[in-house]
Amino acid sequence: MLKNVKWYFFLIVLFTQSVLAQLPDFTEMVKTNGVAVVNISTTQKALPETENAPEEEQPLPEGIPPELEEFFKRFLNEQGDGYAPKDTTSLGSGFIISADGYILTNHHVVKDADEIVVKFSDHRELTAKLIGSDARTDVALLKVEAKDLPAVAIGEPNKLQVGEWVLAIGSPFGFEQSVTAGIVSAKGRSLPGGNYVPFIQTDVAINPGNSGGPLFNMEGKVVGINSQIYSRTGGFMGLSFSIPMDVVMNVVDQIKVTGKAAHGWLGVQIQDVTRELAESFGMKKPQGALISKILPGSPAEQAELQIGDIITEFNGQSIESSGDLPPMVGITPINDKATLKIIRQGEVKTINFKVGLLPDEINTLADAKTAPKLPHNRLGVNVIDLTDAQREALQITKNGVLVQDVAKGTAQSAGIQRGDVILRIQNNIIRDAADFEKIVKKLPTGKSVAVLIQRQGNPIFLAIKVDK
Repeated sequence: MLKNVKWYFFLIVLFTQSVLAQLPDFTEMVKTNGVAVVNISTTQKALPETENAPEEEQPLPEGIPPELEEFFKRFLNEQGDGYAPKDTTSLGSGFIISADGYILTNHHVVKDADEIVVKFSDHRELTAKLIGSDARTDVALLKVEAKDLPAVAIGEPNKLQVGEWVLAIGSPFGFEQSVTAGIVSAKGRSLPGGNYVPFIQTDVAINPGNSGGPLFNMEGKVVGINSQIYSRTGGFMGLSFSIPMDVVMNVVDQIKVTGKAAHGWLGVQIQDVTRELAESFGMKKPQGALISKILPGSPAEQAELQIGDIITEFNGQSIESSGDLPPMVGITPINDKATLKIIRQGEVKTINFKVGLLPDEINTLADAKTAPKLPHNRLGVNVIDLTDAQREALQITKNGVLVQDVAKGTAQSAGIQRGDVILRIQNNIIRDAADFEKIVKKLPTGKSVAVLIQRQGNPIFLAIKVDK
């Protein structure tokens, strides 16, 4: 019996040693690269004191727990004779990319800062100059007056594999030189507000203050800048997102030359192809970026792209979802010639165009007002003609009908809402309410049809299955 117990424990020890031998050891990587990671603090000077408190609310410091947000809002924005304006500060991370003092961080870390102070691992503090930043990619380039600084090595994010170990160093909640590790969860993620960045998703613990810090691969090279987290609490929940270094260095090279970054532009609004939409377009599987709008004067308009075209390739690279396209176009040099492969009404076509410069601002459209109802039709949707005032407000020169009411049924389930403007049904342009009724009567029963609508200025394709 005693021999069996000893043998059992011997097997446990062997198993434990085997597992530990497979886990990565980050100690040498941290020793080598930790000295190149810095803490960044910024100060935004308060406006001169006035008799009354400012009309706008003061921003909350980064990292405030949700349960204390209301308290801090009242404290920071309290009005009264004793009001005294205060400087606001924020904390973030960064890392040195060259021995002569160039430092990378996030745009949102240094946005609107009047003073930027960089604290090094040896506790030195230097004031940094903002060379330039780019809000669309959330990248900022700083410079300090120093020599012989320890710098990181830049890696190749394209070679990262899902499941690969990665390491982050930063200052979460102000705790400098904190190290966390995890694996790559996904690549090429598209996030709201991050259309020009194919994010690296990891499960590395990233918290407020980690922003701007480096993400290392197992070779000790930086493959990304830690930028965002998805969280319902404000803290880490296993979803962290980093900007790939190929995107970052493209921005850095431009900033060094011109002080800002330019992005390639096609000039379309796009959406994913759902299973229902794929069926309505006669596709075997959902794939590509579906064009729901073409902006006036854009390269897309000049290339004669059409609403309803589905982009499946850009310069030979496959487009699996709509989120794949903007980063590819964005990093393409301005005025370069590019090639698209599209599906138009079931036929594969090749379109050539010249990449344009993404404008600073792209106009959005206004909401429409409603008018009297008309009887229901097969789809259970009441529509009316748009007035001249409504067309002007919506920037719609012709075509389209306004949804006045939606009854329970397939159209409502598909997402049609009151106030939507229906522009097309299954590649048929809707000119007026009479045109709409005529086309709806001819729709095939039991099949999904693609409906192009405009909602709050944004065109969207929806798939409706006609069941009667």
